[in-house]
Amino acid sequence: MASSATNHGEKVNWVLHAPRPPGPWREFMEFSGDQETSPKDILPSSPKHFKQPSTASLAVETPTAEEKLDLEKNSSPVQRSEWVLNGPEPPGLWHELMDSVRETASYCGNKYSSLKNQPALKSVVSIQQEIFPILVWGRSYNISKFRHDLIAGLTIASLCIPQSIGYATLAKLDPQYGLCKSCSFNYKYKCCTTSYLCCNGDFKEIAIGPVAVVSLLLPSMIQKLQDPGADPIAYTKLVLTATFFTGIFQASFGLFRLGFLVDFLSHAAVVGFVAGAAIIIGLQQMKGLLGITHFPTNTDVISVMKAVWTSFHHPWSPHNLILGCSFLCFILISRYLGKKNKKLFWLPAVAPLLSVILSTLIVYLTRGDNHGIKIVKHIKDGLNPSSVNLLELNGPYVGDVAKVGLIVALVALAEAIAVGRSFSSIKGYHMDGSKEMMAMGFMNMVGSFTSCYVATGSFSRTAVNYSAGCETPVSNIVMAITVIISLQFLTKLLYYTPTAILASIILSALPGLIDLNKIYKIWNVDKLDFLACIGAFFGVLFASVEIGLLVAVTISFTKIILISIRPGTETLGKLPGTEMFCDTAQYPMAVKIPGVMIIRVKSALFCFANANFVRERIVRWITAQKAADTEGQTKDKEAIHLVILDMSNLINIDTSGIAALEELQKNLISEGIELSNFVGKIGGRVFVTVGEAVDASFAGKIATACEC
Repeated sequence: MASSATNHGEKVNWVLHAPRPPGPWREFMEFSGDQETSPKDILPSSPKHFKQPSTASLAVETPTAEEKLDLEKNSSPVQRSEWVLNGPEPPGLWHELMDSVRETASYCGNKYSSLKNQPALKSVVSIQQEIFPILVWGRSYNISKFRHDLIAGLTIASLCIPQSIGYATLAKLDPQYGLCKSCSFNYKYKCCTTSYLCCNGDFKEIAIGPVAVVSLLLPSMIQKLQDPGADPIAYTKLVLTATFFTGIFQASFGLFRLGFLVDFLSHAAVVGFVAGAAIIIGLQQMKGLLGITHFPTNTDVISVMKAVWTSFHHPWSPHNLILGCSFLCFILISRYLGKKNKKLFWLPAVAPLLSVILSTLIVYLTRGDNHGIKIVKHIKDGLNPSSVNLLELNGPYVGDVAKVGLIVALVALAEAIAVGRSFSSIKGYHMDGSKEMMAMGFMNMVGSFTSCYVATGSFSRTAVNYSAGCETPVSNIVMAITVIISLQFLTKLLYYTPTAILASIILSALPGLIDLNKIYKIWNVDKLDFLACIGAFFGVLFASVEIGLLVAVTISFTKIILISIRPGTETLGKLPGTEMFCDTAQYPMAVKIPGVMIIRVKSALFCFANANFVRERIVRWITAQKAADTEGQTKDKEAIHLVILDMSNLINIDTSGIAALEELQKNLISEGIELSNFVGKIGGRVFVTVGEAVDASFAGKIATACEC
């Protein structure tokens, strides 16, 4: 055995330079059949499972520091075993459910109790400040902050106007729906509800409005119910109804603190889904870029490429392609210059608006519409009227539209929360996810009443707002006022705007949605996560947007189930110079104890789903080890007479798990090895650490140990 004088640096190197453990895919593939296995290949290891600390208190009164020190010095292994065996009973299922309900209601209860102890006038003011955060941050507002907000608001408006028109076209709606959405939603979100504006210095940079993924997701599902080309009014009604349901679901998630539902869309799934959606969105823009009149309603890549290929066999004007590609290059170059020189942050923001202005002038002066260039034509001026009467809550498609609303709600929340987390980490403040969900839900519900479709946080506009130096949410109000002025007075000037320019603006935003570095990192870290990522990507690409989401969620759930029913096991050895017992596959320098086999079960749950699997794996390992000892294939000089089960990861066990341990005892007895029954029959043969179990075995106190 290595000397106890092993220095700290060598121990650190053992950890840093340990062989890379096999991935989860190998763990799932091993032991899938009855083939013969060797001890070397049986026990895959992974550092992904960590020891769960126990939350149970072992004494009614908390011991003092002196008492703790005395216990540490004078306690015997038998006393420490009693700590485990005589611990308080864990809370039952009903108790855990009630704790969850109390935790859900605690936020509102704390708010109510704090208001109850205040004077009536102060309580009213507190409620108003909670509903209207502008009453909080507005007190410290000054001219200097307004100057920064004005510049940021005008900058983001120059990006928002052309983007909103393009995204409304992508959603198969009239352009004014995108413009109305940008001004209406930012006003509601920023002035009324969001926690970003509270007194805690929360996130002020977020820009709400149309985004590419949601603008693609809505028509891909709703056009199966109603063709937007055949009856655009009926299609618009379904979009507004879906927006209403989206708001209801989002507000409900926040009210009942169900934000964990968004986490079912794992990071890997979202990366793959967004990348696939970006390619589909790009292909959809071929209609505007090439001036194609007839375009398929399906969003899969095969249908779109077929339509593009067919269009080349019919007469078409290359002017749309030349105009669109020219300004696409201009936008991309301006973005590159903006990244290179921070002082030119405004250039990427104004480039889309400048492209719209220049291209509109070119078409107007050359009468390009008479030479095959497709133009936007009429855009309805002024704010859209109330759309309450357009909601079809009693229509034949209300159930299908509600399903669309649920899917869109999850996707929109995932994107908004991703934006919030990204910038809150930069600014160093906390984001209340449940409160953001309620704000987003309220915003979308009211938006459905005012001719707006689903909105969420936009990465591109939020980044521009942040770079422009916004100080408060007034920057978004400036943007909203600018868009309102444009709707009221400038829509007629957009008559000759070419559709190819709108397509190029959308195309310019897509490269940021395909993150190859993240995909490569997912591949290196977790192959099953990569499978979910690729599944979402190809599902969106070759089937549909909703199929891509379904594939991603299914693979993510399958991963959870596989990890639960096929937990890893590993054989342990003592790390020289320490009291630690580590996986011998990951740390080859760990020394096995002669005659003793120490096995760790890497699962927090030992239940009906995995109990027999773990039992069979342990028995198979011990049988293979004994066979190897008999044939002289191992270096161990002493046959196995003691098995120690390290169950320190275990926090829950059911009757199937107990039955599996009893069956394991019978199997080991048949092999000439004794393993005591579970806690009810093993008495003092329970130890707090593996080291104590090993020491007790060598002291001759017991013949078998089981660590719990």
